[in-house]
Amino acid sequence: MSVAVRADDLLRLARSKSPADRERLLMAVVDLCAASDAREVKAAKPIQDLLSSIFMTLVVEAERDIRRRLAEKLAPVEWAPAALVYVLALDEIEIARPVIAQSPALQDADLVRLLLEATLEHQVAVARRPRLGQPVIDAILDGDQPAVLTALAANAEVELTPENMARLVAAARRIATLRAPLSRRTEMTPALARDLYVWVGQSLRQKLAAEFELDLEGLDGALTEAVREAYADGPGSGGDAATEGRLVGKLAAAGQLKPGYLMRALREGKLSRFVSALAVLGDFDIDHVRLAVDADRPDLLAMACAAVGIDRSAFPTVLALVWKLNGGRPGAGGDARTATAALPAYTRTGGAAAFRQALEAA
Repeated sequence: MSVAVRADDLLRLARSKSPADRERLLMAVVDLCAASDAREVKAAKPIQDLLSSIFMTLVVEAERDIRRRLAEKLAPVEWAPAALVYVLALDEIEIARPVIAQSPALQDADLVRLLLEATLEHQVAVARRPRLGQPVIDAILDGDQPAVLTALAANAEVELTPENMARLVAAARRIATLRAPLSRRTEMTPALARDLYVWVGQSLRQKLAAEFELDLEGLDGALTEAVREAYADGPGSGGDAATEGRLVGKLAAAGQLKPGYLMRALREGKLSRFVSALAVLGDFDIDHVRLAVDADRPDLLAMACAAVGIDRSAFPTVLALVWKLNGGRPGAGGDARTATAALPAYTRTGGAAAFRQALEAA
């Protein structure tokens, strides 16, 4: 019996509303195609159209476990209908992951669409896919999502151009998780290693210095000067947001930016520096931190501070200092300890998640 005739018989079963029938039909069609000549299935447009119709009919109402098993079955095959594969790639991540990782039906344009339309978890899965095309790599770099960039840097099965590497190394200045995977890339050059050197920890510095024969005396001198300049800008010296951001960047690059520096910035009257430092420490969008500082309630700032390791007992002091520098905002009024007592206690992870969720919903 030909694939077309057998598929026509199976189509009648697709009208069944029984979950058991749908599952048997679905897996029978997969097995039928797998047992047939893949070239015949892929090349014959009527068969492809029929397969799409059958699969879509079943998948629309299929239970989660059935969709997951279908994704696993179809992920490696060339004959899978492209429209169905894309639907599975947009499904919840446990279903989408095998399809995103290896389906030959997903082309560069499909992967770029996933980067624009799907969740962060889906984007990370795209960045981990082997042998990504340059349009996909460019879209990942343009997206500038720290987790996605880190997944790309750690993907040993993708080739990065010198321009790609330069953009990732530049991003490593503010994204700490990029530094270790970048140091292991075979595309790393001495020039890029010198740039990366000042932003990594001691163990990675030693690795980069040994591998690329870097001038340690010159690099360490530049590093020391950057830290000295950042700390030397004392209470009396003003500075706009861009200047404060550069100073904070130098401290972060030297591994000297710690949660305690936030309190120092506030005590020195440097609200812009506090905002920049909190954004870098928490890997937050700086505009989101500014919104938290200017909000009509203090809980957003409490979430962000908890996310970077500021103890709950220290937050009333932080809040009082921010009020003093920011005209009583974030709004609450009264005593800082009283305002803080009414807030939930956040862990570092919980604070970060709550902060991002609240700002995304705003």
